[in-house]
Amino acid sequence: MIDSSLLARLKAALPGDALVAGEGLAGRTEDWMHRQPMRSALLLRPASTGEVSAALALCHAAGQPVITHGGLTGLVHGADTAPTDVVLSLERMRRIESIDPLQRVAVVGAGVTLQQLQEAAEEQGLAFPLDLGARGSATLGGNASTNAGGNRVLRFGMTREMVLGLEAVLADGTVIPAMNRLIKNNSGYDLKQIFIGSEGTLGVITRLVLRLREKPARQDVAFAAVPGFDALAALLKHMDRSLGGGLSAFEVMWPEFYQLVTTPPARGRAPVPHGSPYYVLIESMGGDAAGDGERFQSAFEKAVQDGLVADAVVARSQAEIAAIWALRDDVLQTARWGLPFAFDVSLPIADMPAYVERVSSDLRARWPDVRAYVFGHMGDGNLHLVISPDGLPADARPAVERIVYAPLEQIGGAISAEHGIGLEKKAWLPISRSPAEIALMRTLKQALDPKGILNPGRVI
Repeated sequence: MIDSSLLARLKAALPGDALVAGEGLAGRTEDWMHRQPMRSALLLRPASTGEVSAALALCHAAGQPVITHGGLTGLVHGADTAPTDVVLSLERMRRIESIDPLQRVAVVGAGVTLQQLQEAAEEQGLAFPLDLGARGSATLGGNASTNAGGNRVLRFGMTREMVLGLEAVLADGTVIPAMNRLIKNNSGYDLKQIFIGSEGTLGVITRLVLRLREKPARQDVAFAAVPGFDALAALLKHMDRSLGGGLSAFEVMWPEFYQLVTTPPARGRAPVPHGSPYYVLIESMGGDAAGDGERFQSAFEKAVQDGLVADAVVARSQAEIAAIWALRDDVLQTARWGLPFAFDVSLPIADMPAYVERVSSDLRARWPDVRAYVFGHMGDGNLHLVISPDGLPADARPAVERIVYAPLEQIGGAISAEHGIGLEKKAWLPISRSPAEIALMRTLKQALDPKGILNPGRVI
């Protein structure tokens, strides 16, 4: 339980509606799949950086562990709690402070959702290019703290590339106002990078300065069946080269996933027939409404002529574009037979077919009826592997993790492309980080959070 004297000090320092306990916690969960009700006995809901600072200063003085909650869309148990934890939620810090259409910069609270900013930017003729399936729930503070990736990393990079500045609160309540608004600012250490991707273990991000882009005048989408992996890799290079920087997504589906999301009870329908070894969603965005469409059509026709595409459709309307993207986003179909084991790995493109074959064959050798689905952002080297627990023994998780992660070490792969480490992947971190790197991570943690109160046990 929470120390009574700390609770009294928190009540004195924060507004009454910032503290939630007892019956007020009913229905609160720790993740987007609602796997686990919130076990913490106390939830703090600060509405300002000052309130975050006051709360952390008191918790630091008392040695009280604090777990930060954003949109609860994570997949690596980073938001899990214990009865002795205090939860710090940024859910009330949801104000878009400003959008500067000339500088193309947005200043937002950490609790603003990704979709909220996307829509606000669009009203100004701008775009915030980060995009992922949980856009309606995921918060921008959470996106930054996990360095979220998503669907358009190929063109725009990870969240890190979109953060110009941020404000963070250290474990002891110290506020770091690194709210840079300039694209080019080489004045000393770039301190924001310490907090981006640190999963809340080094500080709590409270506000962000985010780079916006001009809203694309044109979006072209095609969906293709591809006869083999060599053709798939050649298609990626051909479209990227031919579109002159306009290629924004190259999303590949292995046949098991495509079958899953295009047959009932899934709502999606197959835009091209089943039976091919690979399927790919290709998207281009540009500023020339007429010329970009012609360029996309010409590039795609050349790919067909060269035998890189076996069958395809090109979307002719926004409704068709939405329907194609809905197939890629319908990952919840993988939960039909129970909450799945979800992995996201990164590896060289050339190693993908052999890696997937090895993982699939090792899974089938252990459990012949296993259901495994592969899809992902091939253009940036990120694959998602989702394995249904249906038919697997209750203690299968460690063996499944070894099958998925162990082959990455030999090919220079990463155990996490975009989901982060959290509690779930911590044991496997040495596959992707050297002992010297992990030692430096520990040094940073000790320097910024000497009592270890911020998201303890995560990452390292």
